[in-house]
Amino acid sequence: MEGTESIRTSVRKPLDLLVQGRMRSRSVYVEVIDVSEGGCKIKGRHGFAEAGEAVVLKIDGVSTPLGKIVWVEDEYAGLKFEGKMHPAIVDFLYNVRLKSKESKSTGNAA
Repeated sequence: MEGTESIRTSVRKPLDLLVQGRMRSRSVYVEVIDVSEGGCKIKGRHGFAEAGEAVVLKIDGVSTPLGKIVWVEDEYAGLKFEGKMHPAIVDFLYNVRLKSKESKSTGNAA
């Protein structure tokens, strides 16, 4: 994980969403901590991922580009997308998360 900050080229946006993905030809559920055009930080059970593994996630109905685990630290992992996620998609996912949090805090249905 060391040195990641210096090579990051896009802004991370917090998500904190539980999402479904595919790793090792099986379905997995991970929490997406944050997302950017170039990748995301995910959280799973300790030992759920290894560096170099391919991952595809579906965040709020949006499939991410194919990604590769670039670092693992305890239950956290960094995923670098092979392509870029469009900035409008990143903004959309972040805004959906904000609206969901606001409706939960006010007790309104989304």
